[in-house]
Amino acid sequence: MSLFTLAELEAAADLVHRHMPATPQYAWPLLAERIGAEVWVKHENHTPTGAFKARGGLVYLDDLARRGGCRGIVTATRGNHGQSIPFAARAHGIPVKVYVPHGNSVEKNRAMEGWGASVHVHGRDFEEARLEAVRVAEAEGLHLIPPFDPALVKGVATYALELFRAVAELDAVYVPIGMGSGICGLITARDLLGLRTEIVGVVSAHADAYALSFEAGEIVETPTCVTFADGMACRAPWAGPLGIIANGAARVVRVTDTEVAEAIRVYFADTHNVAEGAGAAALAALMQERERMKGKRAGVILCGGNIDTSWFAEVLRGGVPKAA
Repeated sequence: MSLFTLAELEAAADLVHRHMPATPQYAWPLLAERIGAEVWVKHENHTPTGAFKARGGLVYLDDLARRGGCRGIVTATRGNHGQSIPFAARAHGIPVKVYVPHGNSVEKNRAMEGWGASVHVHGRDFEEARLEAVRVAEAEGLHLIPPFDPALVKGVATYALELFRAVAELDAVYVPIGMGSGICGLITARDLLGLRTEIVGVVSAHADAYALSFEAGEIVETPTCVTFADGMACRAPWAGPLGIIANGAARVVRVTDTEVAEAIRVYFADTHNVAEGAGAAALAALMQERERMKGKRAGVILCGGNIDTSWFAEVLRGGVPKAA
């Protein structure tokens, strides 16, 4: 059963487009030359928050308002989700608390505060920050927004609707996996439109819980998830998104931090776009699979461009940032 209908997705797109324009998708010639395939980049780095999550926040907050709203929100993030919620909540006048782990991106933390959130540091990784957000929501009577929810997926799926209606007959679309909203949105939109495009999930080789779970057919957690591609730093998958990925993805590809850093450099050299780690992961996977995709038409989701300046400078010097 689908998370939403095509009519509901189209209505979500109308809502999103009242707050931001559709993002572009471009077929960059230098990427095509490098890969040996037609490469369409969906530029979710061009949203108001610099990442695809802005869409999910808008749809979730609209849905929450229709259900009567709340007096306060709490959520957990590594950064882009934590920007999307206060960005959307401003119009509703709802205060937002965001929990992040120690060592989180300094510039993403500042951006969350810029949108009006109060940022609280707790735990060693996203999962520990998330559990603290759950505790605070219960203790203080706040509305908890999880990392994965049908309303969030419906919101982010609007970029898939834009891409699939703008570019015909994509052979495959590569998309990073964090907690699963992006890939689940792509799979659902593809199925609603009756397309045959392969959806290829991408995880960090250093945080491959979703790949392990996809391969095992059941939840597999990992003890750590240390990667500078923080948007993919998941060690505890959820059953809901895993079921959609298992039924709808062609495969899940692992990319190393070294491959991700190279993809960031390629994006800047070939398109002069800035990509964060997770934002470059889809291109890193396509580069890894260039022989498989030779002569075909591929889409890659540049899901965000929110990389700290020091890390970006290190990448451009040829290095690979070390996550805490």
